Amino acid sequence: MQKEAEKFAQSSLMEGMFSIRAVLRAGEEGISDRKIEKILFDREKAKSKSKELSFLRAKAKEHGFSVEFTDAAKIDELTVGNSHGGIVAFCTERSVPSVSQMKIRENGFYVMLEGIEDPYNFGYCLRSLYAAGADGILVGPRNWFSAAGVVCRASAGASELFEIAEGDVVEIVRIFKEKGYLVLAADKTEDAVPIYDTKVQKPVLLVVGGEKRGITRAVLSECDRVVCLDYGRRFGAALSAASAASILAFEIFRQNRGEGGEA
Repeated sequence: MQKEAEKFAQSSLMEGMFSIRAVLRAGEEGISDRKIEKILFDREKAKSKSKELSFLRAKAKEHGFSVEFTDAAKIDELTVGNSHGGIVAFCTERSVPSVSQMKIRENGFYVMLEGIEDPYNFGYCLRSLYAAGADGILVGPRNWFSAAGVVCRASAGASELFEIAEGDVVEIVRIFKEKGYLVLAADKTEDAVPIYDTKVQKPVLLVVGGEKRGITRAVLSECDRVVCLDYGRRFGAALSAASAASILAFEIFRQNRGEGGEA
């Protein structure tokens, strides 16, 4: 495996079938323009993973990439995790449009992630947000999509399946407000109201910041409301961004689940 300092060098190397299936699905559904160029398959796993191999060979004919056998040592040399199952894919980069190019749903649920400092935490956020029914993700110009392979694995493929746009974080909030969205910031300010005591009806943009830097003041000043999470006991530390985003997103899902059972 790569050393810690080199772990993000192969930003578009996808590890394991979860990630590879997500890339394929995203391309087939028009969510992403990322393409697979080549797949390396551990030859010693060809028999035990014959179904996966057959699937990839069929997709290779359909999409024009190659499937090549190699040894486990070569795959370990390329990868940053140990859950790849002997299968990795070299991919092109994904285009991320600006927020001004995004088709924003009239009655949607979007999430803006700001200041999350770890790509794994970022990926875990996306996994929960996708499960909770969020329609899309907004990010600032500095984000973790450059480490696409790590984020994809941490998100169980959700990062590839999300509609994503980037832009100036203040501009993003203003654009959504102009579209009639309620903008909620998750923070522990003095005027914050517990999410469980707040009526949240779509369309809504939820802004979640990293546990260290939080949400910038410029963004907070643009938001309609600030919400927080009540703790079950006295505890001075912040939850991880992934934990906070999960709880908040599923509460928004719960409050809006009457709409066909989905948030």
